[in-house]
Formats: sequence, structure tokens, C-alpha cells
Amino acid sequence: MSEPASPTGRSGDGADLASTDMSAEPSSRADDTHPVFGGGGSSGVPMERGEEAVRRLEEQLDSAREQHLRLAAEFDNFRKRIARERTELGDRAQAALVTRLLDVLDDMDRLASDGGTSSPENLRQAIELVDRKLRKELEAAGLERIDPVGQAFDPSLHEAVSAVPPPTEAQDHTVSATFQTGYRYKGSLVRPARVQVFSAHGQA
Repeated sequence: MSEPASPTGRSGDGADLASTDMSAEPSSRADDTHPVFGGGGSSGVPMERGEEAVRRLEEQLDSAREQHLRLAAEFDNFRKRIARERTELGDRAQAALVTRLLDVLDDMDRLASDGGTSSPENLRQAIELVDRKLRKELEAAGLERIDPVGQAFDPSLHEAVSAVPPPTEAQDHTVSATFQTGYRYKGSLVRPARVQVFSAHGQA
């Protein structure tokens, strides 16, 4: 016959169940055997003392301030050098123009020292020659003459000082006469031309 069943109580597996008993005492392993997290442990990053951190930051601040002052001084020197070079360039350009006008001044001196010995016709021709030479040099330098007679009135270039009725409808709002010639220098208006305008309404 088979063996009778084990009596009620602790079974043969009781030892296994006891091993999982939550009431068992915790491990008695020493605290110093637990891993250390953060600074201070042999495996963590060394902590920097407060005084050393302050000193390091002060040194970095002084270095940044010195670099800023050096860059500011270099920029100021650069700005002054550019301004000086721009002034010198303008002076050289003006000197070149004056040099080209010296021949015209010499011609004017000769006309002034003539003493009235030349005939009116010769004097007129001499003045026309000086005028052409002067205008040629100024035009080469970038000066442009504005004499808009017969052209449409342009308030950005012309200054209307009077208005007259137009002879024909097609001439309405055009320049009838120039009282004072205007000039542009290298595309920029130096002086507007003062003109008379044909206007059916009595105004430009």
C-alpha cells in the first residue's frame, strides 16, 4: 500500500517559504560597503571648495574684462584711422580738381592783365575759350548742367519762380525759360534750376 499523506503543518517546502518571509531581518552589511552617489566618494567628481570657485570666477571675469577693453581700444583706433583716411582721400580729390583748374586761372590772369589792348572780338573769343575749358574740367569731375528749357517741369530738379499761359496745349506744364542754371554733381542735385513754367492754371 502507498504511504499515508503527510500530516497538516509545515510541509517539506517550508524551508523554501521561510526564505521569502518579509519579516526576516535586513541584511547586516555595513553602511560603508554601499555605493556612494554624488560628490565626495572615490567614484564621484571632486567637490570644489567655495573659496576656490570664487577665486576662479574672479579670474575669469578679470580676463573677460581685459579682453573687452582691448577690443574696444582696437575698434576705436580702427574707427579713427578710417575717418582720417576718408578725410585724406577727400583732400587729395579736391587737390586734383584744383590742379586741373590752374590753367583756367592762368587764362583769367592773362585776360585781367591785358589792359584793354585787345579788340572786343578777341576779348570775347578769349572769354569763350576760358569758359569752355572751365566747363570741360568741371564736367570731367562729375558736374552736370541743368538747363531744362522745353522739357517737362520736374519739381525734383526745377524750382518754378513764375508761370505763364502756354501758347499751345501741348506746351502746358513745360519749362518756358531758365532764370538760373541748375547743377548735379555725380548724380546728386547741387542746385535746382530756377525756371519759368507754361501753365494753363497759372501755377506749376
